[in-house]
Amino acid sequence: MTSLNEYLVEKRAALAARKARIEDGSLVAVPLSATVSVEGRSGVRRIRIRDHQVVTDSPPDFAGYDLGPGSPELQLGILGSCLAHSYLIQAARLGVPLDAVEVAVNGQIDARAGQPGFEAVPVAPHDLAYTVRIVSPAAPEALAGLQAEVDRACPILNLLRAPQAVHGTVEHRRPAASDPTPAAQARAA
Repeated sequence: MTSLNEYLVEKRAALAARKARIEDGSLVAVPLSATVSVEGRSGVRRIRIRDHQVVTDSPPDFAGYDLGPGSPELQLGILGSCLAHSYLIQAARLGVPLDAVEVAVNGQIDARAGQPGFEAVPVAPHDLAYTVRIVSPAAPEALAGLQAEVDRACPILNLLRAPQAVHGTVEHRRPAASDPTPAAQARAA
């Protein structure tokens, strides 16, 4: 089994190759996309990204089957994953040895948010905090530099710290007469 430090050597080579592609203009803006569909009887949300799928669900007290994390929980996992990857990227770039990296992310979401008397309670996850646990022979100054670079470069951390505008549209279509949903069958009767 290879160690994390051996992986960082591979990561450093990949970063150098990526940087060369950016400099020669062959790697520019990378489009991102995800599609989410809701499954009929369960309400489970299936996220499709490239050739990957992630299932999200709600806990039973929210009419879910607990088949996957909820969206707010997944957001915390996304932040943790991006932080962990950013530590790997910056450690490889800066030559900081790492034996282990673990990121714990916490926050809260208040079910009363937006309800009468709780209008000021945020509906979004809030009070987010993370702890990065690093095992490394590096000097504290090197780890401080590593942390500064991660703070500067982590895409999801920076998105959450300074969110951007999100634009949305709704496309509406009516079900076909052959739609098997109960509502469609009642309309057809």
